[in-house]
Amino acid sequence: MYRNIIVAIDVTAPEKAERIIPRAKKLLQEGGRIVLLAVVEDLPGYVLAEVPADISLDARNEAESHLSLLRTHHDVQADIEVRQGAPAREILAAADQRKADLIILASHRPDFSNYFLGATADRIVRHAQCSVLVDR
Repeated sequence: MYRNIIVAIDVTAPEKAERIIPRAKKLLQEGGRIVLLAVVEDLPGYVLAEVPADISLDARNEAESHLSLLRTHHDVQADIEVRQGAPAREILAAADQRKADLIILASHRPDFSNYFLGATADRIVRHAQCSVLVDR
């Protein structure tokens, strides 16, 4: 059982959250805390010049809304956090700051560039200071 669980959710793949949130609830120790975390990736500089300035804020608001809906749908007591940046770096930073003892995330089907787990999942597994559960 775990006391502080980070559930990293890719808001572009909501079907993955349907499996990992119930797992987090089962693994949570009584009195523990779950954090539903989404990371909005930074847009490359060449794209920023072509899109409205508030697109990043819109993406953050949309991610927060999505996490709120998931929290309600799954009837889970959880904090919501939305970060901006590189997903692996931000997930690891959140886990360190919140003293997480477990990170749960879903992995997508790999292609040749990230055959075993996926780029984000692979980085988190390698660099996390806590246990990591990767759902496929």
